[in-house]
Amino acid sequence: QVQLVESGGGMVQAGGSLRLSCVGSGRTFSRYAMGWFRQAPGKEREFVGGLDWTSSSPYYSESVKGRFTISRDTAKNMLYLQMNSLKPEDTALYYCAAGPNTRTMRSPPYEVHYWGQGTQVTVSS
Repeated sequence: QVQLVESGGGMVQAGGSLRLSCVGSGRTFSRYAMGWFRQAPGKEREFVGGLDWTSSSPYYSESVKGRFTISRDTAKNMLYLQMNSLKPEDTALYYCAAGPNTRTMRSPPYEVHYWGQGTQVTVSS
């Protein structure tokens, strides 16, 4: 079993930055691919980016590429999402997720084994 807890959400003006954190627990946490998803009101949940446990090269959705950076500290069971140049359309509930690999996590039906509870990000114009 893996538990995921996100933190770091908040309100920021357009152009600003936020850093989300996700702490994982569980004996097999380090063997999972980790990712971030988001869901805006009235919209489907979407993949933001992810990182396989065997790789140091994250995969990003086109909507955040060049603005968001994912990193992982396996020793601390931490996953981070650095969000720069935020836009109002980035407003959403952001979820940390664990799955078998980013290839099956990044496209519907999103193969995710564990979800965090979510942290709200609100970007004002």
